[in-house]
Amino acid sequence: MAETISLMDIDDDKIDTKPSKGKNIVSNTEPKSVPWVEKFRPQSLSDVAAHRDIVETIDRLASSNRLPHLLLYGPPGTGKTSTILALARKLYGSQMHNMVLELNASDDRGIDVVRQQIQDFASTQSISFGAKSAVKLVLLDEADAMTKDAQFALRRVIERYTRNTRFALICNNVNKVIPALQSRCTRFRFAPLDAVHVSERLKHVVEAEQLDVPEGGLKALVRLSNGDMRKALNILQSTHMASQQISEDAVYLCTGNPLPKDIEQISYWLLNEPFAISCKRIAEIKTRKGLALVDIVREVTMFVFKIKMPANVRVQLINEMADIEYRLTFGCNDKLQLGSLISAFTRARSALVAAAK
Repeated sequence: MAETISLMDIDDDKIDTKPSKGKNIVSNTEPKSVPWVEKFRPQSLSDVAAHRDIVETIDRLASSNRLPHLLLYGPPGTGKTSTILALARKLYGSQMHNMVLELNASDDRGIDVVRQQIQDFASTQSISFGAKSAVKLVLLDEADAMTKDAQFALRRVIERYTRNTRFALICNNVNKVIPALQSRCTRFRFAPLDAVHVSERLKHVVEAEQLDVPEGGLKALVRLSNGDMRKALNILQSTHMASQQISEDAVYLCTGNPLPKDIEQISYWLLNEPFAISCKRIAEIKTRKGLALVDIVREVTMFVFKIKMPANVRVQLINEMADIEYRLTFGCNDKLQLGSLISAFTRARSALVAAAK
């Protein structure tokens, strides 16, 4: 890390780990209506499922009273907010509600918020019951949603109140944060979680909630989460509310995603059947199972990567499917895009026949 890390003082008194304000951990005695995302949110840094190298680095910096301003970025559901909240609980304990200002920049993202709420909080002297005065923490979630004017104003606030306040910025797209803010923070990238970490955490939740989850259901949850722990827990809870047994079929039915066997069948039609028959059968299964064409295109794309075909044919087919997905995201007609999908595979079949000769 090339950034200069400034000294800070942390209250050395015995810290009570009981959660206070903010996105608290909800105990297992809470009603069943509590979202599992909050119920099983990590309470301490040691509970964070993955990114141990990043978590341990932040822990060492905090323990040695050298915590810098932080910028955590990466896809949703990878533990960015949980890490900062666990750090805040470690530093402040029962005083967390007095020492931490948590703002969601998607809601409060104007320059007035920086000039009023953040500046007022940072400018007031923190009061600690120990011999040393603890620095305060400003947590800005979804900082990439802040306006450019607000970001420039925040840059000056960070410079002015570094002595008694630390800023933790969290975002998904770091390119939307101005370079002047990035240079004042130590940056950590939270990559999508490995399947192993997602699976381990899901097994912990399954055991705690005494759920009936076969191996196929667990694999489906991990696959559909794409490294997003929040998404995995939401799918698990919603499927549990709809079905007693969280099987593979139940998970796919609840989320509306096409089953792997359906994708294999659709891919078979695309690669072997004439245009008219493929169009009719895909339209039928799409209507019968309530599937979205964009989901079918995405899953078929992953299937294309697995099957054997010449590199030039695969490249052309993937490129055409990417264009179809792009058009679907802008609301283009499903029937036209289905015809385009079948046409792309028809051309690929012709290229495969020509290459075999």
